Amino acid sequence: MEAFRNRPLFPIKRDAYETDAQRPIVPVGLWEKCPQCQTIIYSKSLGKAKVCPHCGYNFRITAYDRLNLIIDEGTFYEWNAVMPAENPLDFPGYDEKLLDAKGRTGLDEAVITGTAAIDRKRIALCVMDSNFIMASVGKVVGEKITQAFERATEEQLPIIVFTASGGARMQEGIMSLMQMAKVSIAVSNHSHAGLLYIAVLTDPTTGGVTASFATQGDIILAEASSTVGFAGKRVIEQTIKAKLPEGFQTAEKVMQNGFIDKIVIRKDLRKTLQHILALHDPEEMGDEK
Repeated sequence: MEAFRNRPLFPIKRDAYETDAQRPIVPVGLWEKCPQCQTIIYSKSLGKAKVCPHCGYNFRITAYDRLNLIIDEGTFYEWNAVMPAENPLDFPGYDEKLLDAKGRTGLDEAVITGTAAIDRKRIALCVMDSNFIMASVGKVVGEKITQAFERATEEQLPIIVFTASGGARMQEGIMSLMQMAKVSIAVSNHSHAGLLYIAVLTDPTTGGVTASFATQGDIILAEASSTVGFAGKRVIEQTIKAKLPEGFQTAEKVMQNGFIDKIVIRKDLRKTLQHILALHDPEEMGDEK
């Protein structure tokens, strides 16, 4: 009886495919596994917004996918599309890492900046892409964001920044950390000019980005379930010698503590931005008076 129980219900043919050419071909990217509900999802059912149909989890998307969801079609004009890469510390393997990231993503760096229109209202914007070395901030990323704020100030434009970053780029050492102060000064000048800055925190927004421009917006939005914080959870637990509460460093928890103004579902993000821009449009405000 014991031997019968251990037998497979159906015989298994180990050599069903004699050669690799006879094996079925499953295209890469046909299925996705939701990190939140663990459901296996047919990729096309995620739609352009890349949202889990079962639990509403927002998958990470590329910078250009983000643009296609948010701006008026055909209105994007890129600023500083190509800036010279540097290896200021002559860090071993860094040049190769940059070349690899450029080849895989088609991006020159971890952020794209430029001007576009949302509901025919012209804006400046920066969109970070975590596929490029986790959108860590080095000299080029910091310079591109700084120049975007400076140009927005000069042209009297509101600016929207979609943050997604693992923090400072370790291969650039102190040069990377200095970008926090540099960008913050540009943000301050834009604010003193009486212009609107909307920060949209996406997954993940951590490290020096959270400690600087991500939380300096006049209005701070976030996508649902995004990781938002400074140091990593394990680092904090090891430092304070205590277990952190469930949901720590989620956008929802951060909003409860007053650092985020609103959690926005991805499919509603364009409409929310349209509404905020309309409320802060000097022309429309003038008409109401």
